Amino acid sequence: MTDWLKDIREAAGRMDDADERLADICPVVLESGAIRKAGAFLKDQDYHRVIVTADKNTFAAAGEQLMESVTEAGVNASVTFISPDEQGDVIADERSIVQLLLDVKSTKADAVVALGSGTLHDVSRFAAYSASIPFVSVPTAPSVDGFNSKGAPLIIRGEKITIQSIGPAAIFADLDILTAAPRTMVAAGFGDMLGKCTSLFDWKFGSLTADEPYSEIVAEMTTKALQQCVDHIDAIADRTPEGIRVLTQALIESGFAMLLFGQSHPASGAEHHLSHYWEMAFLREGRRAVLHGAKVGVACAEISQLYHRLDAENSLPVAEEQLERVRAELAKVPSPETLRAWLRKVGGPASIQELDIDPELLKRSLAEADQIRPNRHTLLRAVNDQRRK
Repeated sequence: MTDWLKDIREAAGRMDDADERLADICPVVLESGAIRKAGAFLKDQDYHRVIVTADKNTFAAAGEQLMESVTEAGVNASVTFISPDEQGDVIADERSIVQLLLDVKSTKADAVVALGSGTLHDVSRFAAYSASIPFVSVPTAPSVDGFNSKGAPLIIRGEKITIQSIGPAAIFADLDILTAAPRTMVAAGFGDMLGKCTSLFDWKFGSLTADEPYSEIVAEMTTKALQQCVDHIDAIADRTPEGIRVLTQALIESGFAMLLFGQSHPASGAEHHLSHYWEMAFLREGRRAVLHGAKVGVACAEISQLYHRLDAENSLPVAEEQLERVRAELAKVPSPETLRAWLRKVGGPASIQELDIDPELLKRSLAEADQIRPNRHTLLRAVNDQRRK
């Protein structure tokens, strides 16, 4: 076992219900050529028939190598190419889920292999959960932190909702494939990690002001993963094998942090609520989808700008006895200028203009996005609750 996975297991061992939390830490192969080990794993688990979930791009990136590994192991495999929507985007909605479930039933598959990034993983994990079979993760781009999540963010009747399902039985993250991923996908993964700058604050804020559950162990794990990305920003921007390894490891660590805590607080705050709001707005308007991490990175900068402005104006909606502690935590959140500079460094969008989000949509999202997760006590919710009174 690699050292970083040992560290995660040790962290889980220090938490309550350690045995249950340790069971959530699946095997991870993060190395050059990892995809060649997928077939042997499937055979060892006694899976006889599997469905590989892909789209044309992810199959072109790694499909041949995966199918070769699986067939050499003597496992029968078929491929479900998830159909794009009217705009040409593959999205995790009812149609995609039903398409995969019908193929799972017709082939009598006993496992699903997700070959792709966030969307295909969400479709695969929920379909596998619905069919009461496992799924295996084979990422093709380091673009999101949801490879090993149990939550499946889905679009149901145009609304973004997250449904608890299952985590993967194993992850095979091949550095050769991940390093060849498009620059936009790498930048999206960095943007998803950068979102922890505000999600970690919102989590602490909820703990201080609304007595939300909190774990110093999980917060430390997430903070460390985030810092690794910032420290290696040049290597990530250059897409070197080491930079991609650091980014992919951080994304997987963030996923494990959510698994160990049992909820998405460590990695999802107001910045994710803005991202989901924008995604639903684009769907309603029939516009092309924007990468999740690209939205999260820009939203993180917008939330940072709002929070720091409120602090500067002495208008934080916080009780006097909590104000000093909240301000100390907020001081840890990088400025919007710093966040945007980091996003530009890795080649990602850094402003709402680059995402084609107009000021009116931003204004609406800042006023309403907290209602996407009304049980999450972010500073954005506190601001809007005060306004709504």
